[in-house]
Amino acid sequence: MKISAQMTKRGGTRRALGAIALAVAAAAMSGLPAAQAASLQGAPAPFNKGGVKIALVNYLSEGDFFQAYEAGAQKQAKALGIDLRIYEGRQDAAEERDQIQQAINLGVAAIIVNHGLPESLKDVVQQALDKGIKVVAFDVDLANPKVPQIEQSDRDLATLLLGQAVKDNGAAFSAGYVYVAGFAPLDRRDAVWQSFKHDHPGVQEKARWGTVDNPIAQSVANQAAAAYRAHPDIRVVIAPYDEFARGANLAADEANLGSKLRIYSADISTADIEAIRAPNSAWVATAATNPAVVGAVSVRAAALEVAGQPLDHRIVVKPTLVTRDDLVKNDIHTIAELGTKFPAFRSSDAATAAWIPVDQ
Repeated sequence: MKISAQMTKRGGTRRALGAIALAVAAAAMSGLPAAQAASLQGAPAPFNKGGVKIALVNYLSEGDFFQAYEAGAQKQAKALGIDLRIYEGRQDAAEERDQIQQAINLGVAAIIVNHGLPESLKDVVQQALDKGIKVVAFDVDLANPKVPQIEQSDRDLATLLLGQAVKDNGAAFSAGYVYVAGFAPLDRRDAVWQSFKHDHPGVQEKARWGTVDNPIAQSVANQAAAAYRAHPDIRVVIAPYDEFARGANLAADEANLGSKLRIYSADISTADIEAIRAPNSAWVATAATNPAVVGAVSVRAAALEVAGQPLDHRIVVKPTLVTRDDLVKNDIHTIAELGTKFPAFRSSDAATAAWIPVDQ
């Protein structure tokens, strides 16, 4: 994820969708069922009758992570017989509010809030709760005890990638840091970075940059190129979001810095794997959860809330460290192959119950 101080101004370019995703999004926006919602044998009410409407309201939707997250949510919804209505994000806080209001008016049983700006969401989310609609949130802290929070264990993500940076470069190096304040996951990762610098006085942050202006990777690349020119002593780049890392890597490629820089990131996709494996790539490691699994966990959490079954307030999906050596040694080229070779990456037991089909 990425954040910027200019969030409310961004129009954001809708990411390219495949034909199936386009059909689902169109159905969601038109108020038509996204899929045939069948009943689920052995499930508690209302899932034993089928047709349960749940809305997935996105704030960010650009990038491979969010495409995979949405695909995982759709797959889990289909397995549960859920009529999933998807509202695509455009990094527009006012539009996200309006989409939540649309979902309330549609009479959904639950709303999944996927990222956003807490200050613009708390009141409209409370409206949903007041109408008896369940709400779960992924990577946006709404500070509401009635809203379960789904996280990627951002502290573990940051700890893993920084640990690998020390393993590769020692405890003293000049670093560039890519960050935009305001999003819960990035802020949690930043807290680890600040503690890390305090505990490793030999690590010097020489430059900081970051934006969520679309296209994000290219916008970050433009900033990174300037940072690399101004600070040629930078040897390590900490980019705790894969779109940030992609931009930092693009700039490194253009400046032929692959042999001088090492980039460490969070999150992963098939495109990221290709970039990390590329000859002379500066991008050497990432700490990640499977975004499709996180999407599935989000839907399962919403289903448990609707069924009135036990659910922790904080639902954590544990990450895995993935290095270039791992990818090359195991001949991994895709997310699917990563799941095959790293079983912990393939699934999560978070937000499950005996009646919920889990097939990752």
